[in-house]
Amino acid sequence: MTTLLSLLPLLLVLGLLASGRASALVAGLAGLAATLAASATLVLQADGPAAVALLFRREVPAGLWLSWHVIAIIVTGVFFHRATLARGGALGAGTLEASPRRLFSVCFLLAPFAESVTGFGVGYIIALAALRRLGIGGMPALLLGLYSQSLVPWGALAIGTTVGATLAGLTPGQLGLSSAVLQVPIHAMYLLLYWRFAREAGVAVPALQKLDDLVWTAALLALVWLANRFSDVEIAAAAPTAFLLAVRFWRDERPDGARLRTTLRTAAPYVALTLALCATRLITPLRDLLKPLWALRPFDNQPAFAPFYAPGFWLLAIGIVVVALARAPLGRVTREAAAGAWRACAVTLAFVVMAEFYVGSGMATSIAEALRAVAGRGAALGVPLFAAVGGFLTGSGAAANAMLMPMETALARALALDPAWIAAVQNSVTANLTMLSPIRVSMGAAILALSTSDAALYRRAWPLALPPLVTGVAVVLALLALGN
Repeated sequence: MTTLLSLLPLLLVLGLLASGRASALVAGLAGLAATLAASATLVLQADGPAAVALLFRREVPAGLWLSWHVIAIIVTGVFFHRATLARGGALGAGTLEASPRRLFSVCFLLAPFAESVTGFGVGYIIALAALRRLGIGGMPALLLGLYSQSLVPWGALAIGTTVGATLAGLTPGQLGLSSAVLQVPIHAMYLLLYWRFAREAGVAVPALQKLDDLVWTAALLALVWLANRFSDVEIAAAAPTAFLLAVRFWRDERPDGARLRTTLRTAAPYVALTLALCATRLITPLRDLLKPLWALRPFDNQPAFAPFYAPGFWLLAIGIVVVALARAPLGRVTREAAAGAWRACAVTLAFVVMAEFYVGSGMATSIAEALRAVAGRGAALGVPLFAAVGGFLTGSGAAANAMLMPMETALARALALDPAWIAAVQNSVTANLTMLSPIRVSMGAAILALSTSDAALYRRAWPLALPPLVTGVAVVLALLALGN
């Protein structure tokens, strides 16, 4: 009875999302209500009314605090994006001839960079705009645009990884570093699929260029690993992609002074944001000044919030400067940002508070013990499958991690497997599968005005699910083998 009651909220959420008739917000609110009821019932039966009151007094504030870290990025990230739109500039503006080098830069550097600093599909929008400037549209653009989501463990300044790490009992840096290791085979398989999609788009990649793509992919993955190892997880994708974009632009375009100034002027908000984030994390005196300044940490097991060190401060500050220089109405930009952000904020709040109650009430542990009893050590093979379903249905690494991470790390402990690597599988698989979520695919189809059915779209796009799934299953099998 305890296990069934613990499972019901998760099954309710998955069922609502899979039905296609309920939004992520409706599913999240329904799941939260069911979780509150189930956790209160179980704790009441075990320990009485006083324990229920204590559970709510402890977990509601903890869930709100963890949600705040994500919401601060969502709101300021959307505001920053609206500010750049009000300015009238766009990354990669101009009409260019399609070439394998330019296409690689768009898919693996430009679009992932935009997604890493703003998130929530903004990178996809920029990718589709850049692909159309290269003369690529229709289904090929839809498929290639999905590569904007290929570094989503660090998307939106790594808010999904931060949430997942907190719920797994890890630091964001630990989870980011192990996710960077898993991203190596995932990205290698993405590259193989990219060459096929590029050929179908009419941009054949010759053998010598494939070697060039391999070198740049290796450089990107190495820099992502180094950024996670020696800096903060928030800039672990933004800094490497920005650096490589600049080097590629200089190598491939050989810009004259006029074009260089135009490009810098267009990309100025993104350049300023990247420099500010890198400076506050890499310059030791500045980091030591800002990180403790007015920092708040009401919960020992959750990250502190330092207002002048948080990425959201720089998103907001630079966004306000951009609006002022563009002489755009700040009130209008703020209203547009609020309209674009509120739903994602509400979804995050629902799922994160739900996750807190799963942990605090012991429901996650109950499910893990039941899975171990039924399937033994083989239950661990469900982790990448759960992660894939979560990322696909929610379209959000933060929401999927909040929904599944407590259960999966509890399962790892029950099976005597390393919970840090199980958390990395959850984080990597769920984040990468968001690229195929109905939210992303339908957004791309709407932007490109495609009339093709969803079934036809997925017949072409489904191979993109294989790299994270294959990697996740392989890691779990290795953990099981080592555990024996």
